[in-house]
Amino acid sequence: MGFSSITHWLIVLLIVFLIFGTSKLRNIGSDLGAAVKNFKDAVKDENKPKTKTIRRGVSKTRARK
Repeated sequence: MGFSSITHWLIVLLIVFLIFGTSKLRNIGSDLGAAVKNFKDAVKDENKPKTKTIRRGVSKTRARK
């Protein structure tokens, strides 16, 4: 039969609520939303053209022992 019936989904949701509780599920939802927002911001920042920065006083050679 599978999980195509609405009653099956309601039973699964009821079991999830009993195991995790509503407060944990609410926290998971807000954490997931924050992660998606941070990902979108990172993708948006990556599309911006990068400016070339000049680092002064940094040697490219390593000191030999």
